[in-house]
Amino acid sequence: MNVPFLSFAPQHDPIREDVLNAIANVYDKQWYVLGDQVREFETAYAEFNRVEHCIGVANGLDALHLALEALQVGPGDEVLVPSNTYIATWLAISFVGATPVPVEPNPATYNIDPARLEAAITPRTKGIMPVHLYGQACEMGPIMEVARKHGLWVVEDNAQSQGATWQGELTGSFGNANGTSFYPGKNLGALGDAGAVTTNDEALAARIRMSRNYGSQKKYYNEVIGHNSRLDELQAAVLSVKLAKLPSWTKQRQDIAALYDQHLAGLDGVVLPAVAEGATHVYHLYIVRTTRRDELQQYLTEQNIGTLIHYPVPPHLQQAYAHMNIAAGSYPIAEELASTSLSLPMWPGMTEAHVLAVTTAVRGFFEQK
Repeated sequence: MNVPFLSFAPQHDPIREDVLNAIANVYDKQWYVLGDQVREFETAYAEFNRVEHCIGVANGLDALHLALEALQVGPGDEVLVPSNTYIATWLAISFVGATPVPVEPNPATYNIDPARLEAAITPRTKGIMPVHLYGQACEMGPIMEVARKHGLWVVEDNAQSQGATWQGELTGSFGNANGTSFYPGKNLGALGDAGAVTTNDEALAARIRMSRNYGSQKKYYNEVIGHNSRLDELQAAVLSVKLAKLPSWTKQRQDIAALYDQHLAGLDGVVLPAVAEGATHVYHLYIVRTTRRDELQQYLTEQNIGTLIHYPVPPHLQQAYAHMNIAAGSYPIAEELASTSLSLPMWPGMTEAHVLAVTTAVRGFFEQK
């Protein structure tokens, strides 16, 4: 059986007519930027995420960037950030002139380890940017406790975990301002780039709304040096249709992950995902780890099973951050995860037959003589 790493068809085919009608409605209204569709989606997503404000922006990186800018982070400041995240988290910090300070993850959950935060704090530390990686909520209780103790703000990177919870509270609702992405492959994906900031702080929300639109609240009157980073009407219309389906798609992801857990249980040489007590996981990705990662990926490719590596090079070893002079071996957990992690197929609409094809192949690789 051919099992692609990702297929949109099972999600998109049933809602095709609704999506096309939503797009046609925008086309016919002839209002394409910051209109009714954006306002309606912002209201709906804020309600979904149990926050007061949602500000639609062009993409997830801009969401993090604008959140940091609104918090007045700048040159000379430091921000604690996971050592093993996607580089966009670090880039947002660099865009405002601040310095990302890596903190190693919990090797079991892959999320930033709250027990390591205090050791990384200096007089220049202004905030913490936890990333709910792969779909699992960070341990936000201990993280927020450290932030309160040291007078730090928190910006959550919620790009991969819409709908995940920590102690019953949704990711994207803890921080001062939080960024999320609606890139097509995300659990809630647009048909192109899109993102949003969530917050309960009215003043921050107003600042970000102005900043995303050239620093302007009134057309042609610019109060600050802003950006052009606006969620467009077409993407907002599509996202509104898809938001209603997100809970059922999340349940499917969790059911697929449970099947993976069941059929891969006890397999020597493979580490399966672990979920922290108090956290939920919405399985944007289903990651397994093995020291034979590259061999396994090649074998699965030969069996017509798609996989990806998230992520092969940690940020501190990327050429973009060579100026920080962080030597290989400085963050061994991040580096070990980068060399052993493999993402198996995960998409709503996968059947048990799909999962069995994948798990049978994985078992076949490790059990072959």
